[in-house]
Amino acid sequence: MKAIILAGGAGSRLYPLTQVSSKQLQAVFDKPMIYYPLTALIASGVRELCLISTPDDLPRFQALLGDGAQWGISIDYRIQARPEGIAQAFIIAADFVGTDNVILMLGDNIFSGGDDFPRAVSSFTGGASIFAYHVKDPQRYGVVQFDNAGRAIAIQEKPQHPKSNYAVPGVYIYDHEVVKIAQSIAPSARGELEITDVNLEYLRQGKLQVRRLSRGFAWLDAGTSSALHEASSYIEAIERRQGIKIGCPEEAALIRGFLSIQQFEALIAHMPRCEYSDYLRGVADEWHRLQRERA
Repeated sequence: MKAIILAGGAGSRLYPLTQVSSKQLQAVFDKPMIYYPLTALIASGVRELCLISTPDDLPRFQALLGDGAQWGISIDYRIQARPEGIAQAFIIAADFVGTDNVILMLGDNIFSGGDDFPRAVSSFTGGASIFAYHVKDPQRYGVVQFDNAGRAIAIQEKPQHPKSNYAVPGVYIYDHEVVKIAQSIAPSARGELEITDVNLEYLRQGKLQVRRLSRGFAWLDAGTSSALHEASSYIEAIERRQGIKIGCPEEAALIRGFLSIQQFEALIAHMPRCEYSDYLRGVADEWHRLQRERA
């Protein structure tokens, strides 16, 4: 399984913050926004990633993330010259996808809680898998309609009169046929290659699975200033309450086995002394304590 993080767009809804840096580089509590989808993908066992962004912002992502080796992964980079729809990501990264399965995650979506994504990735066998999340304002999103047996029968993009309260969050899993499908769809009335049209084609072929996210799962869309503030407040509250960090790629890489404890501690040694590195030192201490107990 490979992964694409789409971190493009003009970020106009976050103006004037995005005059300084990309939306996906804004702080969500104590970490850049891009850390959250990155961590979710590492936790799902994905090691080959492609990040797509604008010509101006791509060098900033490269400066922050590098080639990913510090987390035991590899990160490729592609330019999206103009924001022409989510499905355009598969055309831009067609050679990266090749004949592999791929998970696409939007860079401004934040997920926490549960093991829904790791289970979906490990059990994926082909076709397409998307997710459904219960919201109170479904008209803002792509909405899944289910029949009486719980099977998905339709997907509507931002409907005025939604047929359900289940929205499609910004994460999608496909087989490599998604590249051909993305290349075949026509731009919508707003001139974009819509991801809903890709999902509808898989639905038409009978190859679309819709997985309802568990109640303990949280999805935050940080695309507006108010949503960004709400996301930061939520992350801060959860981290203070539980004493664990959300969106921490170093910890996810250690848990997944992408890093050894020696590599993990070497990574910490190069960080300045701060709350973030203090937390990681605590993770290392806990790892050693558990190892002693097992000995």
